[in-house]
This record gives sequence, structure tokens and C-alpha cells, in this order.
Amino acid sequence: MNQSRMNIRLAVEADKTAWDAYVLAHPDGSLFHLDNWRQSVEQAFGHPSHALLAEDGGRVVGVLPLGEIDSRIFGHFLVSAPFAELGGPLADSPEVAGQLLELAAEIGMERDCAYVELKNKSALDGLPTKNLYFNFSKEIFPEVEANFNAIPRKSRAAVRKGINEGLTASFGNDLFDDFYEVMARSYHQLGTPIFSRRFFRAFLDVFGDDAEVMVVRNKGGHPVGCVMSFYHKDRVMPYYAGSLWEYRQLCPNDFKYWELMKRGCERGYKVFDYGRSKVDTGSFSFKKHWGFEPTPLAYQYQLLKAAELPNLSPANPKYQKKIELWRKMPLALTKIIGPTLAKYLA
Repeated sequence: MNQSRMNIRLAVEADKTAWDAYVLAHPDGSLFHLDNWRQSVEQAFGHPSHALLAEDGGRVVGVLPLGEIDSRIFGHFLVSAPFAELGGPLADSPEVAGQLLELAAEIGMERDCAYVELKNKSALDGLPTKNLYFNFSKEIFPEVEANFNAIPRKSRAAVRKGINEGLTASFGNDLFDDFYEVMARSYHQLGTPIFSRRFFRAFLDVFGDDAEVMVVRNKGGHPVGCVMSFYHKDRVMPYYAGSLWEYRQLCPNDFKYWELMKRGCERGYKVFDYGRSKVDTGSFSFKKHWGFEPTPLAYQYQLLKAAELPNLSPANPKYQKKIELWRKMPLALTKIIGPTLAKYLA
């Protein structure tokens, strides 16, 4: 590579096609590196984006999507990518990745950010790392029955219970209102601020057929679970999901993920990507019980003004009283206040 011809700059709208082509061709390119992800977040929240593009002789050789979060409560930082499982630089070589990171740090300093967070699939040399998250992905077999039989016995029994209890699954973005109501109630029960309707709607609008809502109903027709999934390359990716605690005996979570896996199988997808979970959490155990093995992710940091690694995790003890207080708030109030906080939980 000719370093004298290297040009690293902020991407513009005209770069979208070349940017996405590079992401789709790169072995570590993810849904979250695509321009549609940046566009969805920017459309929903208005957070500034700094999409860095490296070129060599006019050919794209690296990209680094960055979002800027500026909150009086959660701090001022750059993150790649915001509200995503993955991000970080994609590049033809470590040298290109290094130059992208140099420019990211420069932008962070100019913008008075405390740090740059990089949600890497694999660790880069020389950066402090958090080993907090793990991804769970597994092959989808060509036959529906083979996938059902591959579910471990206890989880398979939970799927059967959901079926026998009369649960049904419906797909379609016209179900958005039911989806959002279940999400809001589920997040309230967890003590987590809910995102705005506009946030979820932006993904459906921008991604089109590559994003889809599912709603699970009990035999009385009442919504009890939901999931928003993305379809990327050969992967089915349930990403935003919720269920109502008072209906847990119906096993709506096991049922909905089986229905989604079955749908992915019937549509020819090859990988069921359960997404990330924090170690020692309920979702981590749930995915393990489904027979998925955890793969560690490397969340890394360029510390600019910050003296230590940030800890915005809900597991942080300093947030426990706030979580309990949130659970006690009226649901209607959390729908009003929640989006003003959640927009910074990137």
C-alpha cells in the first residue's frame, strides 16, 4: 500500500454505496458498520456522526463509523458504533486501522470527549479492554425439524409448553404499536429507560425489508412478547426484545425465538445470531441453555481525558437504587421520561 496516496477523511452522502460495499465484503463487516445504522441513529436522536473513510488511490481500504454522545449524566464520548453490539475499524491492514484510530482520537480531543469506545469483535493491540460482553451465534440447519431437535431438552420443553398454551407469533411492521407497548412494559419491569417510538421506527423505515417486528400473543389474543430482528447477509439477528413478566409461565421467550429461528430456516438463512449478553446475567444463561456457546467480544478504549475505563453498565452498583426507583414509577411516566435518558445509553 502506498502511504503517500493514503487519504483518511470524513465520509459524505456520496460515499454510501462504496462504504457499504466495503463493509459487506470485509470478513468482519457487520450490520452495525453499515451506513443504514448510522442513518437510523442520526434520524432518531440527532447525535453527530463522524464516519471515517480511508482511501488508497481512490479505493476504499478502511472505515470507522463513530457516533458522538454528549450527556450531562453519562458523559461526552465517541463510540463505534452507537447502540450497537459491534463497531470499531474495518481495514485492509493494521496500519490502516491504526491511522483511522489516530484520526478518531484527534476528533475526540477536538470535541472535548473523555474517551473513544470501540466495540471490536477481536482485540486490537495496545488498547485497554473490557471483557464484559459475549456473542451467541449458531448454525441454522436446512431442515426445521433438525433445528428443533438441536435445542437442548429443557429449552425444547419450554417451546412445546408455549405451543401447548396457545401462543401464536405474528410478523409484520404493522404490529409496531403492540411491539412498542410490550417493549415499554418490559423495560419498566427491568428498571430500564425505554427508547422513543421514533428510535425503533427509524430502523424499520431505514432498513426496509431487512428489519422486522414479531409479536407473540396468548390464546386470548393479548400481546405477551415481542422482538425486532434484522436480516444481514446470512444471519437472522433478534436485537430488541421484550416479554411481560406476569406471563412468564407461558414461556413466551423460548416460543418467540423458536418461531424466529423457524422463520429464518424457511427463508434460507444460515446463522441464528442471538446477539450479545453480559456474563453472569439471565440472558447469558438463557442462551447457554439453548445450546449456544459464548464468544468473547473486545470492547476497547482510547482514553483521552478519562483517567479510567468508563462503567455505564446497569450492573454498576451505583445504578441499583435508580433501577429500583424506576421500577416503582408509573408506566406512563417512564414512557415520557425514559426516551430522554435512553437516547444517551449508547
